[in-house]
Amino acid sequence: MNFLKRNKIPLLPEQRKERNTNLVLGALSGIMLGLSYPPIPLPFLVFFAFIPYFFVLEKKETLASINRFTYFTLFFFNIITLYWIGSWTKEADKFLMISGVALLVFNPLFYLIVSTLYYFSRKSFGKKIALYLFPFYWVSFEFLYSLTDLRFPWLTLGNSLPYLNHMIQIADIVGVYGLSLIILFVNLLLYLALKDIAATKKINWSFGITSLVIIILVLTYGIIREDSFKVSDTKVKVGLIQPNLDPWDKWQDGNLDKQLDLYLDLSQRAIDKGAKLIIWPESALPVYLLSGNHDIEAARIRNFVSSKNIFLMTGMPDINFYFNKAEAPKDAKKTPNGYLYTSYNSILLFSPHNFNVQKYGKIKLVPFGEHVPFVEELPFLGDFIKWQVGISSWNVGTQQTVFDFNDLNSLRLKAAGVVCIESIYPEFVAGFVEEGADLIVVVTNDSWYGYSSGPFQHKEISVLRAVENRKSVVRAANGGISCIIDPLGRTISETKLFTRDFLVGDVSIQHGLTFYSQHPYIFPLLASFVSVLTVLFFIYKKLPFRKKKKS
Repeated sequence: MNFLKRNKIPLLPEQRKERNTNLVLGALSGIMLGLSYPPIPLPFLVFFAFIPYFFVLEKKETLASINRFTYFTLFFFNIITLYWIGSWTKEADKFLMISGVALLVFNPLFYLIVSTLYYFSRKSFGKKIALYLFPFYWVSFEFLYSLTDLRFPWLTLGNSLPYLNHMIQIADIVGVYGLSLIILFVNLLLYLALKDIAATKKINWSFGITSLVIIILVLTYGIIREDSFKVSDTKVKVGLIQPNLDPWDKWQDGNLDKQLDLYLDLSQRAIDKGAKLIIWPESALPVYLLSGNHDIEAARIRNFVSSKNIFLMTGMPDINFYFNKAEAPKDAKKTPNGYLYTSYNSILLFSPHNFNVQKYGKIKLVPFGEHVPFVEELPFLGDFIKWQVGISSWNVGTQQTVFDFNDLNSLRLKAAGVVCIESIYPEFVAGFVEEGADLIVVVTNDSWYGYSSGPFQHKEISVLRAVENRKSVVRAANGGISCIIDPLGRTISETKLFTRDFLVGDVSIQHGLTFYSQHPYIFPLLASFVSVLTVLFFIYKKLPFRKKKKS
């Protein structure tokens, strides 16, 4: 320790003052970013949040100093927005807590992709151009973060805007990644307007006015779109069931009959109010209902659906056994007896007077919570993480099923069934719509996280999916927030958190595709193209033959 102290070069007073100022500015940026996300009603902060960060970023010279400052800034951002990830309730599983802590520590590291690309750009094109390209680097990172087994694009910048309804209407063209670009360019232009104010005592109004023009154009589009858009008069009455079951206790044996009684009672009350489509939340019953071991419960549901002449869409675990090894998929698992099987976090659709059940197996699984990253390539990893509630090893679904309703109120209706975290992937949800879905159904269970920011943030992300695709979104959540969102992103009705309730409402059925639904990859691929070119040009400038030429 003494050796370290002797070799440490003390900072001069001016350097110490500058360091402290930089840390304050970084913290300010991170805090403003965090406060711009739901449920805090301060979304406008996101348009100013990067300004302090840019002031410091341009002064940093080395890659190490740029990345250290970026991590410091975004650590505050992550703590404020994602503090709830570990659950921190008394019943919480130890692996969930460990994952929560790990995410808060390691998630800011992924953002160093952005600052590293910025550094490469500075070395290749100079500071000015690098700053202009910064928004593209950020959006390419947001898109990249949605692709790998470690994906968690919860904090996409556009997700901060659902409370600003006029601002998000343009998402039917640009999507959430386009909203991120708008946010970043407004920040950048405001920074450039203020950049030299200390030296010149003047604001560069050309940049300030340009940022204002962008905001006005986006708001104008939103106002015109809201006024001109015709919400369809074709409607279906939907009943959303919110049982508010303890997510930890429900997986214990012995209470299945009581749980099913509760669901059927709440469903009957919704039917009494005219509901024709009943929706239960994610993993409504903690059993493989169609496995052959729960025929009585499955028959009760089928009889209920047929006798009431309604459709029932429900989240439910689903299992398939393969007694012929040649028919089993590559990711099939083995029972202790040696039988091969696959299990999915699924959605099932029960139709009246029809024994067949339509199924969808969840594709976008929660890293560590539902699926161990890279476990297919490294199977031994699956032995390390197993939740006490038995849901950490689902198979990955293979097909985006669009549920087909025959003769529902004499309507032509197809619905996307989206399970929980899948709703945060914009291009994934757009894929269902492109396949013909007229309605987006989200089944979820956010009760793991208590009364925290998480359930509110998750609900508001569904607002963006509604606007992007101009489809109604109905959301059935175990403990809330269950809600009905119209194609303009307006929440028509919703339940309160942690209440046993049901919600019945008329839901508009909107046919057709938006520009975004047809072209969801334009902005993320454009940003990715800029990033790839930057890396290639940086490598090109470092090639040995170029150095020889110079000499």
